Amino acid sequence: MSPRSVRSIAALTTLGLAALAAGAPGAASASGAAQDKHVLLLSIDGLHQTDLAWYVAHHPGSALAMLVGGGVEFTKARTPFPSDSFPGMVGQVTGGNPSSTGVYYDDTWNHALLPAGTTSCAGVTPGVEVTYFEALDNNVSSIDAGQGLAGLPGSILQMTGNPASLINPANLPVDPTTCKPVYPHSYLKVNTIFEVARAAGLRTAWSDKHPAYEILNGPSGTGVQDLFTPEINSNAPTLGSTNDWTTDNALTMQYDSYKVQAVINEIKGFDHSGTARVGTPAIFGMNFQTVSTAEKLPVSDGLRGGYLADGLTPGPLLKRALDYINDSVGKMREAIADRHLQDSTTIILSAKHGQSPQKPAQLTRIDDGAILTALDTAWQTADPTATTPLVAFAVDDDGMLIWLNDRSATATTFARSFLLNRSGTGNDINGNPKAFTKSGLRTVYAGEAAADFIHVKAGDPRVPDVIGIAQVGSVYTGKMAKIAEHGGDNPDDRDVALVVSGGSVDTHEVETGAVETTQIAPTILKLLGLDPRSLQAVRIEGTAVLPVG
Repeated sequence: MSPRSVRSIAALTTLGLAALAAGAPGAASASGAAQDKHVLLLSIDGLHQTDLAWYVAHHPGSALAMLVGGGVEFTKARTPFPSDSFPGMVGQVTGGNPSSTGVYYDDTWNHALLPAGTTSCAGVTPGVEVTYFEALDNNVSSIDAGQGLAGLPGSILQMTGNPASLINPANLPVDPTTCKPVYPHSYLKVNTIFEVARAAGLRTAWSDKHPAYEILNGPSGTGVQDLFTPEINSNAPTLGSTNDWTTDNALTMQYDSYKVQAVINEIKGFDHSGTARVGTPAIFGMNFQTVSTAEKLPVSDGLRGGYLADGLTPGPLLKRALDYINDSVGKMREAIADRHLQDSTTIILSAKHGQSPQKPAQLTRIDDGAILTALDTAWQTADPTATTPLVAFAVDDDGMLIWLNDRSATATTFARSFLLNRSGTGNDINGNPKAFTKSGLRTVYAGEAAADFIHVKAGDPRVPDVIGIAQVGSVYTGKMAKIAEHGGDNPDDRDVALVVSGGSVDTHEVETGAVETTQIAPTILKLLGLDPRSLQAVRIEGTAVLPVG
């Protein structure tokens, strides 16, 4: 291993117009001899770079420390905006931001599609909520999403690797041209690393939290051969329970452990169930939710969630969660070594999103429902001829994405002005009253400015009409069940860990230049000897491979 080095990454270069005009390669052509046979991608949702640095510093002999010490650590990695799970994961496997992928959140509005359940499309007014989360499941209450397995949750590894079969098509938006439901994979505008790998004859697998993550299949619908998606928002630990797997951190760890076992089974050369020998995938991995719930829950299992006052030191619940992640990564590394795959397997560890705020004193919980109701009322007063509410749909976690029924400049300007002039009282970390101004926002982009912010054309049917960037600490909720959220554009939302380690990447380096988690996708292909430019989003955005050797 070479001595530790620190370097800054050069500015990213965009692809020339001639390269774009050349179009997509006919196949996933190799870019040199393959360096690795396997890439294991782990998304530790909520994991900030500061969390990883703290853990390694306090646990120098840990599995996470060995992972960092044996590879390249990127100290200024950022997720796409919005910093939601859906665009975050999609970015890691496509190389694209919402401007190219068309994916903004797991729950959005589309002005061009028709309402779910539409079977006769002639004359139907377009505009529909696109619910690519647990609402699609055949049975949202069951961890198998309605497959009907006996012995749950212990039998969950028997769940199908084809989660599209567990989606109720009556809950999907409808394409006005074909009058057919739009499955998540069809909604994605660009291809994925899984599709590129499959075109090259390589095996693929993934584990995630909803059947709606069949979006990772890509437009072909066939990118992931073994897609394990136990429903995280189901009743936990058994059908009929009042909790789901996110409301108690110990339950989240139990839930994540099913996916950990699936990955270990795959390392051993089996499918996720551990019953069929299929060979270790070329691209595989999972997302963890344990850190995320430990950051969001005020208290769980008698332990306080989130951070201490400095915003850097994990509180007791988050410490336990980080220990769990470390143990899980250690088990995977051991399984890789047991199979003698350590020289041909690179592990990439990152996060779909961060979580904000990290400092407890910054928290201001704000009832967004009251703000949106007041906005609709004010618009009706300003325009008595309006026949529909101004707000068609909104998703507000620690930022505001608002789609309007009236997309005119008059309406978007009105909404922006209203939000920036709205004051009120929310509550702080202890539930005490706390004043807020500007609806808890620091910047509002509306109409054409919102489209420009995302880098799409004005009038795009998917882009929010109003984008509110929250003040640090604003969390939109009418309850007091969470102390942090994600989705916004603050550093705590987007500054995440990113480590590439093992296999052909065995030199300890610390990269201090700015990178994006979208760069994971072309890097995975490069590590496998495949052409990064086989990814459409890479060609559109000029997404660079991470400098890892």
